[in-house]
Amino acid sequence: MRNWAAMMATMLMLAGCGQGQSGPPANQAAAEPKVLVRSEGQNQLHRLSEIDRTIGLKRAIYDSGSSCRRITKSGFVTQYHKLDMWTASCADGRDWAIFVGADDSAQVRPCADLPKLGLPACTIAAVDPFAPKKG
Repeated sequence: MRNWAAMMATMLMLAGCGQGQSGPPANQAAAEPKVLVRSEGQNQLHRLSEIDRTIGLKRAIYDSGSSCRRITKSGFVTQYHKLDMWTASCADGRDWAIFVGADDSAQVRPCADLPKLGLPACTIAAVDPFAPKKG
């Protein structure tokens, strides 16, 4: 019984070690490189022709339970919390944000909802940093 009590006391002391520290020191966190995990599916979406990209984004919109008969404009917006953010404008006037994860999952949201959710606006980026270099 005494051994058990001593063992529990030791475990409690060890469990308390490091309390109050929420992560590495600030200078260590700044020195560590950020790891960007990307899937082949994410990379491929950046390499697709406009028509093939439109088909892929339209499929994501339909898979989410929404509809878009014809996409009139689409493009890469930004990377947001390790998700590639794309936008698609439909002929019916609705605009969609499509977030693609490293597991090739897609989350679709109406662009009109993004400001109240604190998400980036559905504005196509002037330059796609993940697109293959031309030339």
